[in-house]
Amino acid sequence: MVSARWHITMLLSFCIVVMLLSSCSISYKFNGASIDYTKTKTIQISDFPIRSSYVWGPMAPLFNNTLKDEFANHTHLAQVKRNGDMKIEGEITQYAQRNKSVSSQGYSAQTELSMTVNVRFTNNANHSNDFEKQFTATSTYETTKNLNSVQEELVTQMVKDLSDQIFNATVANW
Repeated sequence: MVSARWHITMLLSFCIVVMLLSSCSISYKFNGASIDYTKTKTIQISDFPIRSSYVWGPMAPLFNNTLKDEFANHTHLAQVKRNGDMKIEGEITQYAQRNKSVSSQGYSAQTELSMTVNVRFTNNANHSNDFEKQFTATSTYETTKNLNSVQEELVTQMVKDLSDQIFNATVANW
């Protein structure tokens, strides 16, 4: 037979747990963004033109759409054409390839493709967060492959990497 003392102890324990759970709240953000939505409601993301001497035609639209999608999918900010609470603009300044490694026969074994963008970020809610800086992404492919056969995949990877870097630098505040 269970004693009355045990019932009282269990009831008190239950009440304490309920009070603790009701008084504490834990908030997690899984999108990585650290935005005060009471002050910041909109973002203006301008299209980045290509200012590089070497280009791949679909690169600019792919980059611009991926960057806008990154913010649309991971924030609650409304994207506007002008006068945004936050503003991201810039240009694609470099798209290049270079030999990365040499085989034992003295020939190029791997080629590195790189893409650099210059970004100007303005946070009208907190100008101390404003910056202008460059972000670079690289991808490597075997020189035995033709660049045309791997270019779309490699540029897509680099564009995703650049979009992540820009997102983290502008709104993640890690």
